[in-house]
Amino acid sequence: MSDSPAISRDTWWSRPGGGREVLSVSAPLVVSAMSWTVMTFVDRVLLKGVSGEAMSAAFSASTLWFTALCLPLGICMYASTFVSQYFGAGQPERIGPSVWQGVWVALLASPLMLLTIPLAPAMFAAAGHGAETMRLEIIYFQVLMWGAPAMLLAQSFSAFYSGRGRTRVVMLVDALFAVVNLLLDYAWIYGEWGFPEMGIAGAGWATVVSLWLKAATYVVLLMLPANRAQFATLSGMRLDWPLFKRVMYYGGPSGYQLALDVTGFTVFIMLVGRLGAVEAEATSMAFSISTLAFMPIFGLSMGASILVGQHLGEDRDEVAARSTWTSLHVALAYMATVSLMYVAVPDLYLRWFFLGEERGQVYDMAVTLLRFVAAYNLLDATLMVFVSAIKGAGDTQFVLWVSLIMSTLLSAASWVAVTQIGLGIYGCWVLITAWIWILGVIFLMRFLGGKWRSMRVIEKAPPDLADSDGELEPSVA
Repeated sequence: MSDSPAISRDTWWSRPGGGREVLSVSAPLVVSAMSWTVMTFVDRVLLKGVSGEAMSAAFSASTLWFTALCLPLGICMYASTFVSQYFGAGQPERIGPSVWQGVWVALLASPLMLLTIPLAPAMFAAAGHGAETMRLEIIYFQVLMWGAPAMLLAQSFSAFYSGRGRTRVVMLVDALFAVVNLLLDYAWIYGEWGFPEMGIAGAGWATVVSLWLKAATYVVLLMLPANRAQFATLSGMRLDWPLFKRVMYYGGPSGYQLALDVTGFTVFIMLVGRLGAVEAEATSMAFSISTLAFMPIFGLSMGASILVGQHLGEDRDEVAARSTWTSLHVALAYMATVSLMYVAVPDLYLRWFFLGEERGQVYDMAVTLLRFVAAYNLLDATLMVFVSAIKGAGDTQFVLWVSLIMSTLLSAASWVAVTQIGLGIYGCWVLITAWIWILGVIFLMRFLGGKWRSMRVIEKAPPDLADSDGELEPSVA
């Protein structure tokens, strides 16, 4: 590479919004996402050692748990957009209060999350799974739900670092407690190192303990003297009503979008579970493996959202667009490689579920399902990057309406396919593949339309120029 600054600014790697900037922000988030992915993957492999029902139950129960969390979680995650735009606009004193509005959302939502614990038997009875699978699902869901408040709090607190591009801190915290979770998983599932042997309940408690330790760690970091002085992380603890309303106005649709998408996906999984034990186990394996591809793209998409927010805060929409396209280049290159491996060497991923076991119908079906995953991976990457980019600008209303329509269609089509026309496992996977393709195209077109370029979620002027009650209208195209 040439040493000339004029030349280096024009390269894909070193220009603003180029590869170096994107990867410096996104790579730690990819590692963070992978740490969660590896943790859940190993968790299910360990539970497969208990029984196939335990593995399937953990997958469906954790999916329903995440579905219940999605609305408040999406709002808590959206605090990072406020942090990124305030950071880009040079208003550090507004960063601490933005983080704490997300924390207030977490605190207000937590009692509602805990109220779902006694509802678990009715929810899983409606899924119509086998008696043993249902018993294990209820246990795992009820245990996990005690970690829901910690999940929401940790996500809110992490926005303080992720929104400013300090993603290495997020990576280190996530990786540390992923390791803690894995160690506790092994000890609590099998009864090692003095822990009781609790099977699937032990796996749940390992996750709960790890989540609370993570949330506590972020509180300590947030209260460091330098952070209190520069970013108002202590003085900004109060409920700032004008700012809270803006967080809800933009973050609410983001949370609903996440909830709708995951709900559609959850309904699909629950209905596929009615097709039989083999279909349920093969689907659980395929989706568990696909998460290995999905979560790194989630990290890249989070990085795209942060960079869009920062550059729009600087009023540099061209650089924001370039950051998004660079993120997409990296995402597609990665997804293409992974998809080829799913088709060419599926055993590289599936073998871990069959250590010491015969490979039969479940293995053969899972191999075929991985080909479906390979078929939608590239559009899935496109979907995730562009959704995150326009959400980073504040275009959350459009995202919400698209998700409402498409999630309803997926749920209805899955119900008809399974209960009315007996489409079978492969017909159901055609539905999920087509759903992702359509969403990818829709959000690509929305990004190209460019409406997001003039959107902002922060005030038009610094807070000291606000009107008498301290509230300013956000700048929205």
